[in-house]
Amino acid sequence: MDGAHLHLVLNHFPIIGTLVGLGVLAYGLFINNLPVKKTGLGVLIFMAILALPAYFTGEEAEEAVEHLPGISDAVIHEHEELAEKAILMMAFLGGLSLLSLYAFWKKKSIAKTATLITLIFGLLTFGVFAKVGNLGGKIRHTELSVDTPTHDAIRVGDHDDD
Repeated sequence: MDGAHLHLVLNHFPIIGTLVGLGVLAYGLFINNLPVKKTGLGVLIFMAILALPAYFTGEEAEEAVEHLPGISDAVIHEHEELAEKAILMMAFLGGLSLLSLYAFWKKKSIAKTATLITLIFGLLTFGVFAKVGNLGGKIRHTELSVDTPTHDAIRVGDHDDD
């Protein structure tokens, strides 16, 4: 398996896994259950780690498609630029998650606040990663482009009867 293939396999995990981790964390906060909160934080830490190989295989994925017909350099560039911001956000989210776990472990009063901040920043990070994924999909899936006509744009039976 080459880097381009690995990128395609791994890039879904930080998006979906972050959403799952945030859901577990939110649920743990809602029911005030420490093991559930810790599980959510653990998932977020794991996703921060898993995002690294997804990010670092992006260059090889770009090299595999950049010369193919119909591939937009502008979309690749936009995807790459946003991915750079997203990986920094994910690293920060992983750090916040570690800090929250540490605060729970040491029974610090800041644990609940740190966890709420982690949840809020996690939602923002998820949104950016979802946008990165959407842009990545547009590189090879032209049907995702807003410029591509859809069946909604072509109205059946709509014609001139002059």
